[in-house]
Amino acid sequence: MSNEDIKIFNIWSLKDVKISDEGLVNYINLKPILVPHTSGRYEKKKFWKSKMSIVERLINKLMTTGHRMKKHLWTSHHNTGRVSHTYKIVKDAFKIIEQKTQRNPIQVLIDAIENTAPRQELTFIEYGGIRHPKAVDVSPQRRVDLSLRWITQGAYHKAVNSKISMAKALADEILMCVNNDSKAFAVSRKNELERQAAASK
Repeated sequence: MSNEDIKIFNIWSLKDVKISDEGLVNYINLKPILVPHTSGRYEKKKFWKSKMSIVERLINKLMTTGHRMKKHLWTSHHNTGRVSHTYKIVKDAFKIIEQKTQRNPIQVLIDAIENTAPRQELTFIEYGGIRHPKAVDVSPQRRVDLSLRWITQGAYHKAVNSKISMAKALADEILMCVNNDSKAFAVSRKNELERQAAASK
């Protein structure tokens, strides 16, 4: 079997998936893989996250959606740390996306990441005990990380303590990000961060 014949989840091909943001080309891995689960195979390599399939990175983010104010958003419910659980969530979400858009859900995910990856953020420089906000460019690796974090956090906001399934919430969040809908958590977070950065120039 050639690489072109390998499909994500044995359903969706990566052959025609394109990355339009040239700054992210080296940091979104679209190498064909049948099962997006490598058990940390790339962990000891430099920039190891960039070697990992973007779908696997989404699955990993769903297991722990990142921190808010130095605390985990949730430590239970969907955040179980079970690969089989999140694997099924992402697979079902991709089926919903394909049904609604008639497009390859991997391409839809890439478009959502490009739309929600911030280009500028704030850092603080301290002079004599006084902290000054300063706008800085975001590295491509961090742009992808923040985008995936916000997409998964937005999905959890919709699914936790509601009747909406996690797969449907994830699919809805990705579709809203593709359309640059300001109701999407990831889009609103990106706009807010870039607005703060622009005000601190």
